[in-house]
Amino acid sequence: MKNRVVITGMGAITPIGNNVKTFWKNIKKGKCGIDFIKAFDTSEFKVKIAAEIKNFNPTDVLDSKELKRMDKFTQIGLVAANEAVEDAGLSNESDSRENWGVILGTGIGGFITIEKENRKIIEKGPGRVSPFFIPMALCNIAAANIAIKFGIKGICDTVITACASGTSSIGNAYRILQQNQADLIVAGGSEAAMTPLALAGFTSMGALCTHNKAEQASIPFDIRRTGFVMGEGAGIMILETLKHAQKRGANIYAEVVGYGTTCDAYHITTPAPGGNGGARAMKMAINDSGINEEQISYINAHGTSTPYNDKSETEAIKTVFGEKAYGIPISSTKSMTGHMLGASGAAEAIVCIKAMQESFIPPTIGLLEQDPECDLDYVPLQGRNQSLQYTISNSFGFGGQNASILLKKWEE
Repeated sequence: MKNRVVITGMGAITPIGNNVKTFWKNIKKGKCGIDFIKAFDTSEFKVKIAAEIKNFNPTDVLDSKELKRMDKFTQIGLVAANEAVEDAGLSNESDSRENWGVILGTGIGGFITIEKENRKIIEKGPGRVSPFFIPMALCNIAAANIAIKFGIKGICDTVITACASGTSSIGNAYRILQQNQADLIVAGGSEAAMTPLALAGFTSMGALCTHNKAEQASIPFDIRRTGFVMGEGAGIMILETLKHAQKRGANIYAEVVGYGTTCDAYHITTPAPGGNGGARAMKMAINDSGINEEQISYINAHGTSTPYNDKSETEAIKTVFGEKAYGIPISSTKSMTGHMLGASGAAEAIVCIKAMQESFIPPTIGLLEQDPECDLDYVPLQGRNQSLQYTISNSFGFGGQNASILLKKWEE
């Protein structure tokens, strides 16, 4: 018999809040985290806006020596993990932690470090490249540092499925806990790729909104949408078997009841026609949970604000739910946070949990002129008070990587 899996702790660093409480408060308010880029000079760039994290101060968790040896994506992942660990009441747990694990998602990893050290070798020669360059840049290093920080000696894995990475990591953790291969797993995503090269690359491929009007840039499902807005951040949660959580008297936020993951096998960036892969991922998650489609209360859409994605996701939802799709509230919180790439799915799963806890559906801000081809209920402009029992969070990444997680409100 499979274990039931619950969530007992959460942590977040986002463009609209550096902890879960502030993040959720600003989600409810419909706060836009997009502004002109502060990390570097954008005078030569077509795109000048992004959703950066603000006032990030990791010194309460990391000392100066640790900070010098960590890329920003590791720093924010560790700080968010620290919040989740404390929130779950794990700091004083006396377990050996050999049956605890870490599974972290990232799309790009230590991109800030890669770019910085590349400039050094070009401008100053190979002798000036940092001895910490490789361990700072590796994609697995954030997960490793979380394991080291908290003495976690079980599975330590990194998932790289582009923009689906955060959701994939939670889904993988769920599967491992279901199968009794661990008692507890720290899972989520972390991303900090706000660099000149990354911005130039996403701009050159035509993926980004280029008009630089912050409040009108990330507008999922709006006919005026032209591309996504880069973001950065981390979302981390503590997943446990129900038995382990109950044994230690943990506070339970929600239950993970379904997971689906598929590949389009179609194109390196464009979704498959009709959103076929995304539809199969959602259907897989629903089948895994054992519930019926009509029991879904809310969908947190991938909703990137790109012409292809929003239309494709709308088609995918219609494929799964048929006419019932028109009665399901859907929103994209990327309208507030921008696209946090590999961290987005984990942060959005936290949104789903808080939404169920507080019976509140977040809005899709900026949605003024709904695309006729995106004709579902996207909760425009203002959130709603509504009781929620089951929620789905979707994440779809470049390469045709699709992941859907199904969460249930916790009730004793």
